[in-house]
Amino acid sequence: MKIKTILMGAAAAVALAPAAFAGRGDSGHVNIIFWQAASILNPYLSGGTKDVFSSSMIIEPLARYDENGNMVPWLVDTIPTVANGGVSEDLTSITWKLKSGVKWSDGSALTSADVVFTANYCMDPAGGCQQLAKFADIASVEALDDMTVKITFNKAKPFPYGPMVGSQTPVIQQAQFKDCVGIKAPECTAQNFGPIGTGPFVVTDFKANDVIALVANPNYRDAAKPAFASVTLKGGGDAAAAARSVLETGEFDYGWNLQVDPAILKQMASAGKGQVVSAFGTSVERFMINATNPDPALGDKRGTVEGGPHPYLSDPAVRKALSMAIDRQVISDVGYGAAGKPTCNVLPAPAIYASTANDSCLVQDIAGANKMLDDAGWARASDGIRAKNGVRISILYQTSTNAVRQDTQALVKQWWNEIGVEVELKNISASVFFGGDQSSPDTFQKFFSDVEMYTNNFDGTDPEAYMGGWVCSEAPTPANNWLGANMPRYCNPAYDALSAEMSGTGDLNERARLAKSMNDMLIQDGAIIALVHRGNVSAHANSLAGVKLNTWDSELWNIADWSRN
Repeated sequence: MKIKTILMGAAAAVALAPAAFAGRGDSGHVNIIFWQAASILNPYLSGGTKDVFSSSMIIEPLARYDENGNMVPWLVDTIPTVANGGVSEDLTSITWKLKSGVKWSDGSALTSADVVFTANYCMDPAGGCQQLAKFADIASVEALDDMTVKITFNKAKPFPYGPMVGSQTPVIQQAQFKDCVGIKAPECTAQNFGPIGTGPFVVTDFKANDVIALVANPNYRDAAKPAFASVTLKGGGDAAAAARSVLETGEFDYGWNLQVDPAILKQMASAGKGQVVSAFGTSVERFMINATNPDPALGDKRGTVEGGPHPYLSDPAVRKALSMAIDRQVISDVGYGAAGKPTCNVLPAPAIYASTANDSCLVQDIAGANKMLDDAGWARASDGIRAKNGVRISILYQTSTNAVRQDTQALVKQWWNEIGVEVELKNISASVFFGGDQSSPDTFQKFFSDVEMYTNNFDGTDPEAYMGGWVCSEAPTPANNWLGANMPRYCNPAYDALSAEMSGTGDLNERARLAKSMNDMLIQDGAIIALVHRGNVSAHANSLAGVKLNTWDSELWNIADWSRN
């Protein structure tokens, strides 16, 4: 089956069921806690999930994915297809027709000029854009009239739904951001902290790494929505405290990303104030293995290809041994319970894309890891730490601060010690680690350590843009304001070729083959060490209605439909 065939038979429109509440603001106030506090509300300048989800209440894409992974129209009435004429027969263009009457929160009309501007904003060669992979292969974006946008690709694009589909690539207002293009983008604090949007809520106050105050958008396109008049999204603390505030004390109505021992969550839920919800999507807890040298002595070249390869992680034997020493089942059991599955892949789902070629990693092999390092000439010194040609395997291992990740750090340190690897643990506030502060040395984009651990995923069910994030050009650098998805700085022309081939391939089975090949290359080259296929775990008050946990888009995707029981 080819994607073109699917496009030919796709429904012209998908309608969402109307909510059952009386009117805008009737449910009063809702409190949400993201213990990983938002740092910015512009997802083009941050890949942090906390920032993407927070901004999704304010700014919206043309289409997004529902809780079942289906693409649904959002700022349009119809998903363009070949059948309805929205996608060209040769698959080189897609034409979007905006929904009439949509206004920005300042009362001005959403037009095609805003959509064109958004694409050009991200693609500006003088700037950096965290979501640039979503805009791959675009030749031009043009407004055919005030309500119609045509995106033309430089080749046949069997999956043309990357740009401005899903919460990672929303439409931003040209009038607000027109002076924030290219190198100026990170400097526009007022815009990045308080974007004017078409979504159900408007920012009234934003304190980076702390709290967001929002009120219902008076110009929202549905006069009966949102049911809540105001929202407080509080950040900070830790996952356990966040869970407790929803499930035990009732201080908050919704808590996101509850990385807490499953037994503790069950105990908290027994208080009867709320319920835990979970679902599997594409989230994988993983190690990124730095291909570059993070030595501070390198100055501006630190953590870049220009600074040279990593002194010991450039050895494939070291990278392989690190993976072999890990017991993924233990990590999954201790940290995630039923909401975790050991995995050897960075692309675990949907099932058609899941490789089995790396499954040997599911069995820990300390003896094999030691032999691999012995054979590669990494000999133990008197203190038990391996070295070669005067270079010690001494790892700075960083991740964000939460109990589950610190438990994982302790386990991994023990295993790596057993194979003669010295490990220094570093944990960083999630608000900083996943934030976009250009002045901070501790962001996951800068990656000024040897290995770093976190979870990531992608919008929707098609992995093309996600897998395209590890091409050479996607490496964060000072030149692109440290924005890009390729955290390991992995660069393999063969991988780039596979990515380019996938972007022009329509046959689903062939796309699956290419995606698996890219996954296998990343894993077998040791750019990424996959650990756990994570289910999304959140909680909400029993009094909160309308919540539909979504692992394919933002968890706050349908907040306009939330209400109070």
